[in-house]
Amino acid sequence: MLHEEEGDLESKMALSAAVMADKSRSRMLCALMDGRAWTATELSAVADISASTASAHLARLCEQRFVVALAQGRHRYFRLAGSDIAELLERLMGVAWATSTPRRITTPPGLRHARTCYDHLAGEVAVRLFDTLVSRQWLTPDGETLTPPGQEKLAQMGIVLAAGSSRRKLTCGCLDWSERCYHPGGVLGATLLRWFSEQRWIKTEQGSRHVIFTPLGIRKLETEFGVKTTR
Repeated sequence: MLHEEEGDLESKMALSAAVMADKSRSRMLCALMDGRAWTATELSAVADISASTASAHLARLCEQRFVVALAQGRHRYFRLAGSDIAELLERLMGVAWATSTPRRITTPPGLRHARTCYDHLAGEVAVRLFDTLVSRQWLTPDGETLTPPGQEKLAQMGIVLAAGSSRRKLTCGCLDWSERCYHPGGVLGATLLRWFSEQRWIKTEQGSRHVIFTPLGIRKLETEFGVKTTR
């Protein structure tokens, strides 16, 4: 019985790996890492394939629960199934980068500086933010625990973390695939990105993971968190 269960798990792992093995599907998944919902037409353009081929790929991604479909009126949108899928993709990007030969950095400077990693901030600025949270002892070095002083300081700013009933970690270190260091992940990372947006510290563009810090955001991130956004 145990052997059968192991065999079933191995088969499911192979199916999951096969979903990401196709270049067109990989392009779609990477596009969806911006955390937004995309139409099949938009994703077909990103993958540079026909609409019918894109529909077939999206059906496969939905079947394997990498992507979910959302209906709004007569339109249908697609987005990543959840943060666990986004974290898997981010880690896979890191593995792909680390094993590339020759090892060259081809990430556009803007994306490397600051980008979204599904629902939290990634890139150079996010790594600096993680390091600052640790140096101030607001966060443990492994990123797994927000300390009482950290909770108090964030609460004073109006940043309150609510884990709710989700199985997602309250906080964790997410390995940044371009910087090879941790940036804030989990509920903490998602809350910070959402709060930055609400405070108008950042702005994003439809169809891009690039994050741009506003003049207010540049000033506030340095005064409130001690993080410089300049290169």
